[in-house]
Amino acid sequence: MSLNTILLPKRIIADLYKNNLVELETTAPVLKSEKLESQFKFLGENKKKILIAVKYPDVVYLPDDQLGFLTNLLRVCKLDLSDVAVLNFQHYSGKDFSNILFYFEPKTIFLFGLSPEELGLPLLFPPFQVQVFKETVYLYSPALEKIEQDKILKSKLWVCFKKIFGL
Repeated sequence: MSLNTILLPKRIIADLYKNNLVELETTAPVLKSEKLESQFKFLGENKKKILIAVKYPDVVYLPDDQLGFLTNLLRVCKLDLSDVAVLNFQHYSGKDFSNILFYFEPKTIFLFGLSPEELGLPLLFPPFQVQVFKETVYLYSPALEKIEQDKILKSKLWVCFKKIFGL
């Protein structure tokens, strides 16, 4: 990867240039690259910058049963689908993950059934370990259907949610 192609999220740029960066009004709104925008189909509105990455080969986002379980998990954390972006990484596995980071600007990323290595992260960490990397909180865990069927996995996930969301 060339230094000329690194994309930094807006919040990192703002932190680097706190006293030197000036935002000027423009006549036309500045939008994310239309090319990037058309690349990603996701469920939710991403209001709280929480990216949920899943991997399901035969559906656009995730199966109905897992969507119901995920909705319940979010509700327990005082969140809903409007707060998150659910991205089925199965359809984007060939894409550079830095483009996904640039587009979604996530503060928190949940990897359900998708390892950090599969995502292209330069670090490895075990399931249910809350990991902070470049100002983003990561949590890797088994797929939603495995968690739903196992009380021990549910309790491990709950401990992580309490840590991440201060519940």
